[in-house]
Amino acid sequence: MDKDEVFNKIADLVADQFDVDRSKITGDLNFKNDLDADSIDFVEFVLDMEDTFNAEISDEDAEKLNTIHEAVDFVMAHQK
Repeated sequence: MDKDEVFNKIADLVADQFDVDRSKITGDLNFKNDLDADSIDFVEFVLDMEDTFNAEISDEDAEKLNTIHEAVDFVMAHQK
């Protein structure tokens, strides 16, 4: 899966999870600042990412994911 495909899948997850217009999602979108994601929302998003990409994301790694770009980079680095 290339970077654009990963970005699009994550953007789709964000649009669904946080009820955001898909066309307004950019790589710089910050989960906490731009989406007002509380810890429960973010945990659900991380679980959805794990299911979508068949990847395990530790709590420590999840805490480092602040933007869409960081989530994409994480998935790209941990693809099987």
